[in-house]
Amino acid sequence: MDLFKKHEQRFTAARKACKERFHWSPFPEAATLMPDHEARSAQADQEFTGLCNQPFNLSQPGIIDQVGDEISPYTREPLGIHYPRCEPDALFSAAEAALPAWARLCPEQRIGLLMDVIDALESKVFLMARAVMHTAGQSPNMSFTGSGVNALDRAIEALVYAYEAMRFTPDTAHWERQFGKATISLDKTYRLVPRGVAVCFTCASFPTWNAWPSMMASLATGNPVIVKPHPGSVLPMAISVECFREVLAANGQDPNLVTLQLDTRNAPLGKILVKHPKTAIVDFTGSARFGSWVEQNAHPALCFTETAGVNTVVLDSCRDLDAVIRSLATTLCMFSAQMCTSPQNIYLPKQGVKEGDNWVPASEVRQRLADAVHAIADNPRKAAMILATIQSPETESLLDDLAGQAEVLLPSNAYPHPDYPNARTRTPLMLSVCTAQRDLYLGERFGPVSFVIECESAEDALQQATRDVREAGGLTAFLYSENERFIEQAELAYARAGAQLTINLTGPMPLNFAAAYSDFHVTGLNPAGNASLTELGFVAQRFRISQSRRPSGGC
Repeated sequence: MDLFKKHEQRFTAARKACKERFHWSPFPEAATLMPDHEARSAQADQEFTGLCNQPFNLSQPGIIDQVGDEISPYTREPLGIHYPRCEPDALFSAAEAALPAWARLCPEQRIGLLMDVIDALESKVFLMARAVMHTAGQSPNMSFTGSGVNALDRAIEALVYAYEAMRFTPDTAHWERQFGKATISLDKTYRLVPRGVAVCFTCASFPTWNAWPSMMASLATGNPVIVKPHPGSVLPMAISVECFREVLAANGQDPNLVTLQLDTRNAPLGKILVKHPKTAIVDFTGSARFGSWVEQNAHPALCFTETAGVNTVVLDSCRDLDAVIRSLATTLCMFSAQMCTSPQNIYLPKQGVKEGDNWVPASEVRQRLADAVHAIADNPRKAAMILATIQSPETESLLDDLAGQAEVLLPSNAYPHPDYPNARTRTPLMLSVCTAQRDLYLGERFGPVSFVIECESAEDALQQATRDVREAGGLTAFLYSENERFIEQAELAYARAGAQLTINLTGPMPLNFAAAYSDFHVTGLNPAGNASLTELGFVAQRFRISQSRRPSGGC
């Protein structure tokens, strides 16, 4: 069966969306809009329960033992799932052995098969939501939408760019040129050559959103992938790898094109995998500290990183301060700010914020923002939907430590989750600081903490914010201003700093929502990462082009 033809209509629509940057998705964003959602949800509950306290059967080369120490942030009970841990050399050898046959397929054959993987992942999206919820700690809605269907969109998007990159160069060409009185006529053949084995590191709090497009980018361009999940969030990637392997095998391909490499907190393998002589590509999502090490040590492997930084908000002026504060408060609370795009640093002129023709004092702005965040956190049902849980106990320790280092506008406490009484929860911590305390807020403080930073003026706020982004990294930035000249200055300053800027956005959409096929995620222009989801540069270097040429019509 021609799998590319099977998926051509959907793939063509995705290509059009990527080119024109409009809203499009083949997937319903809410679980309740999925066909047979009640039956599929009930089945996913049974499947998830059936996976717990059992070995996860994944037949791979070089199995040496079983490991697994995931703990649900909702129940604080171990999942009890044990996964096969393999000898790295065995996985690299199996991946290398699988590469030649995969590389011989044309781009359309690989992409058609990977679109079948998309279908397989979609069929397990309800189960995936349970897995993400009980490892990463996301809410049920975010687990389904952000880590399910939105991640599928990003995966298709990567396939589109891989296709565009691979099909830019023709398979063959005829070339002629006059040399003196002679005409030289050559037939040329161009081959796309994969770089080799890719290692994909996934993060604990959002495992699928970056991993699926990275895996698709490598596989579409002919490279096998070894997936290295965070030890605290293995299950979503184990299910993912299982899907890839089943579809590959069902279509006559070597399933060892995709394998799972486990490690533990006490015996990490990250540096060994990055420096392995057979590693050709590294995709890393995670901490800035290890991401920096990857960038410095991956050579000669090609590396793509997305780590963390200081996501900034500059307040200057607005028409409706209440609307601004509502949007900021909701986004500050979203998944307890455990997203790489969560705003953290709010730069506030000491004169305050101009609302229409009136000035709102800085002290009032701080208080109103703290009150808006508190209103969300103080309602357990609303907090459960928006804040969800804390993925790691280390985040709780960070919040307690920071609370003693600055003026507290809003303290952080556990809130009672209405459905899971043992859930690991914390309400947001909000601190008031000045620019002299820059060491405290320069750099990502992972979790529900924000800093309201008093600046001399709006111009000083913009200068402070963009300098912090350039030095510490930043993925997203937010600006509120009615001054068009100031907006132009901010657009240029943030472009140079390399942060994606959102201006004057209010309403129900989370400020940090990134739309597949339209929004670029990360620029690669500051320390928050060197790659961007998704553009040609994310895929084009994963293969190289070799050529042969010979006289036309000759032997």
